[in-house]
Amino acid sequence: MIAQTPSPLLRKSAALIGVAGVLALAGCSGAADAESQTGADTAESSSTDSSTTDASTASGDYEDGTYTAEGSYQTPETLESISVTLTLEDGTITDVEVTGEPQARETEQYQGAFIDGIADEVVGVAIDDLDVSRVAGSSLTSTGFNAAVEDIKAQAAAE
Repeated sequence: MIAQTPSPLLRKSAALIGVAGVLALAGCSGAADAESQTGADTAESSSTDSSTTDASTASGDYEDGTYTAEGSYQTPETLESISVTLTLEDGTITDVEVTGEPQARETEQYQGAFIDGIADEVVGVAIDDLDVSRVAGSSLTSTGFNAAVEDIKAQAAAE
């Protein structure tokens, strides 16, 4: 039996197929990582302060005012939390303030980016239409933010 050397065309084809396979696997791996990370996200919310200003003006389903709530989220390293303060007028967010005390160095970076970009995403949006998924590259912080927003909705619900 004589061994034949593969032709250059066959080698190039095999290399392209190999690269395509690696890219396909890398895409699956990234999706699995994102899915497992999303699955690991836990959102807890606890009310810390409920100060309403001008609460006598009720509009729609929510009373106008300023509301604060805590939201927490799980990172690979630690459980993190943020404080969210929203001002509502006619069910629409007119102001937002987010603060946090990050436990991990990487969290500090992501929370900072989130805090810097959140106003552009939510001011002027009806609170019922709000669903933040990623702000300035930060996706885990949004889990805590959304948990706090749910608590704020409960606080602001007109009775």
